[in-house]
Amino acid sequence: MNWIELVGYAGSFLSAITFIPQVYKAWQSKSVGDLSIWMILIIIFSTLLWLVYGFGMGSGPVILANLVVLSLSLVLLYFKLTFKQ
Repeated sequence: MNWIELVGYAGSFLSAITFIPQVYKAWQSKSVGDLSIWMILIIIFSTLLWLVYGFGMGSGPVILANLVVLSLSLVLLYFKLTFKQ
């Protein structure tokens, strides 16, 4: 693994963890009223597109980051659809 791949994985890690505080706060408070469902859906769709790109290019960092972001976004969507407003 060369240095540019390490930079890619570091960036992927940081991108992937951006949703963890939001998911944790939503889970803890059982409240997602302030989150826009449209924002969540756009993130899910854009992440799916990035995954197609990542797999097409064979880019591990892109695939890794977007798999994590997709998972966390789906959790937020689940919370948005199940938690009472």
